[in-house]
Amino acid sequence: MKLKSLLLANAVLLGCMATQAHAEDEAQLIKKGEYLSRLGDCMACHSLPGKPDYAGGLAIESNLGTIYSTNITPDKEHGIGNYSEQQFSDAVRKGVLPDGSRLYPAMPYPDYAKISDEDMHALYVYFMKGVKPSAEQPPETSLSFPFSQRWGMRFWNWAFTSDKPFQPIGGASEEINRGAYIVESLGHCGSCHTPRGLGMNEKALDSSDAKFLAGGSLNNWDVPSLRGLPRWSEQEIVDYLQTGRNDKAAVGGEMKSVIEHSSSHMTDADLKAVAAYLKFLGGNPPLQAYNVQAQQATEAKLTAAKNLSEGERLYLDNCAACHFVTGKGAPGIFPELDQATIVNAKDPTGLIHTILEGAQQPSTEKAPSTLAMPGFGKRLSDDEVAQLATFIRQGWSNSAPAVSKDQVADVRKSLKHEEK
Repeated sequence: MKLKSLLLANAVLLGCMATQAHAEDEAQLIKKGEYLSRLGDCMACHSLPGKPDYAGGLAIESNLGTIYSTNITPDKEHGIGNYSEQQFSDAVRKGVLPDGSRLYPAMPYPDYAKISDEDMHALYVYFMKGVKPSAEQPPETSLSFPFSQRWGMRFWNWAFTSDKPFQPIGGASEEINRGAYIVESLGHCGSCHTPRGLGMNEKALDSSDAKFLAGGSLNNWDVPSLRGLPRWSEQEIVDYLQTGRNDKAAVGGEMKSVIEHSSSHMTDADLKAVAAYLKFLGGNPPLQAYNVQAQQATEAKLTAAKNLSEGERLYLDNCAACHFVTGKGAPGIFPELDQATIVNAKDPTGLIHTILEGAQQPSTEKAPSTLAMPGFGKRLSDDEVAQLATFIRQGWSNSAPAVSKDQVADVRKSLKHEEK
């Protein structure tokens, strides 16, 4: 009898230990999945201020029309609570829902296709057991014909996607390959920074093609190339991704959300891996040769403040207090204008947008202050903004085409449309 009781007690103890071990393993998986969801920037697209996390409803503007993000909480009616792990994987990596319908590539499944099975499992456990269910019902995406015919995405996927898993770069270090995995898969950096083809497809999906991360366009903003980033050191890349600012630049546009919800949550090791990978890519020459004489001439004229053009006068009145007569700004606080990517972009929309609306840096753990640039849209006319932008694009060692008041008017109209 005593032996039987002892065996029973041991069995109960072993069962408890197994249950505890399972709970600990699950907790670790949830923690890992949460981190991977940050790498994948899921929060930015599937959450709205004032709404539950991952409840969807974000309006994503595209060339096809407005696409609304879905509820990806484990709610069984409005979310993904009934998905099996395979169905979850098919949705994330292939853009195919359990009922066979197809997602639009606003969901970056062409890049997520490279997520490893191990990471996919951790993501599934996190979304099913680490996210609170929400009964929020986002608006339905309703595009005009023929884009409303989702079955057509089957042919788009056949032409423009790949089920090839992530391929490590032969001869590259472990750190560089870690950075490559993050950038090419979960980070889906190519969805914005790789040029698009006629089918609105990414022209390249990995570093084997020189077009990968070679720059593109998003909502009329020129998106810079990430290949090599010759003006930035690896540490400056880390600083930018971690805080939204470095000694040369400050975040703006869509990238602000990426910093806020994704890259500022990455570990130092992963940020360094991403920076090492981007520098490893190379193949992107400097924007232009630095023209010392031109820089000094602009600085001297602004300092003397005589015989100024309208653009130069507007700069001194509105911009010089922060960006200075040198155009160099203040390291880590106010970004450089001399040789800045947004200033020298072929399409001036980003610069015009920033002058009209201003900009605000995100608050992150390493840089909690939210430094803001005011917008000048209410105090400057279209012609004045055009002259100011033209001066900035042609002052110091910058050499970009002039900006017209019609271009400013178009951006101003688009901003009013967004407010509605």
